[in-house]
Amino acid sequence: MSWLKATKDGVCLSVHLTPRASRDAIAGLHGTGLKVSIKAPPVDGKANAYLIAYIAKELGLPKSGVSLVRGETGRDKVLLVRDRTEDEIRRMLGVTSE
Repeated sequence: MSWLKATKDGVCLSVHLTPRASRDAIAGLHGTGLKVSIKAPPVDGKANAYLIAYIAKELGLPKSGVSLVRGETGRDKVLLVRDRTEDEIRRMLGVTSE
C-alpha cells in the first residue's frame, strides 16, 4: 500500500508522526506512511495543528489546503491534500520511493 492515494477530493497522505522532536523533518518512509518529525508536543491538538501547518508550508499551500482526515489522537494519521498531484507531493517532500 502506498503512502499516497488520489481521491476525488484530493490526495490522501499517510503519516507516521513523531512529536517533540529536536527539529522538524521529513524522514522518509515508515511502513506504509511518511515519517514526519515535528517539534510540537502532542497536547491539546497542538501537534496536529503544527503538522498541518508544516506539511502545507512544505507543499507551498495555505493551511486550508491540508486537513486531518483520520488519526486525531494517534501517531498514524491521514491528511487530505488539495491542489497537488501525487507526483508533485513526492517531489516537493523529497520522497521518491514507495
